Amino acid sequence: MRLIIPNSTRINRGTHVIDDIARACRTKEFTDLVIVHEHRGQPDGLIISHFPHGPTAFFSLHNVGLRHDIPEIGTAPQAYPHLIFHNLTSNLGQRLTKILKALFPVPTEVQKASNKGIRTITFANEGDFVSFRHHVGVKTGKEEVQLSEVGPRFEMRLFEIRLGTAENDAADVEWRLTPYQRRGRKEILSVN
Repeated sequence: MRLIIPNSTRINRGTHVIDDIARACRTKEFTDLVIVHEHRGQPDGLIISHFPHGPTAFFSLHNVGLRHDIPEIGTAPQAYPHLIFHNLTSNLGQRLTKILKALFPVPTEVQKASNKGIRTITFANEGDFVSFRHHVGVKTGKEEVQLSEVGPRFEMRLFEIRLGTAENDAADVEWRLTPYQRRGRKEILSVN
């Protein structure tokens, strides 16, 4: 994740409690906290918390392909990426777009004119899953660009947005995935 998000710092959580990590983020005036959960070396969860007041988004990760799983991968440039958000048009999709945009700084004019390659990060919504792809485009002609994937790649499934930060368990829930909840109108059965 450190290679994906410019100006980020990586730390191993180890035995640190999330309260201590959040306190350190506030002390160092970080704007966001990204926590990646893993099970047996395979990432399976992602938390994005915006500081100082929130919101916090919780995702489950599926079909994760790490950088070392992609054959003939090159180095990822450190330029600020261009973001593409596809099919995130609903109110929830717009809210998710704002949360994800806050992680990435805006490219400057100097970086836009760089010939080292155009770095692109795509978030594409398909059903309940948001696909994440990371590409670098190199100009091969006047109007030709060759794309190469620099990884990682995964699908994210949003399951909760809270209004507070990551350590605040009592924060109000703005949205929660409820796939098994009945939403239809209850019918009253009467026996005569």
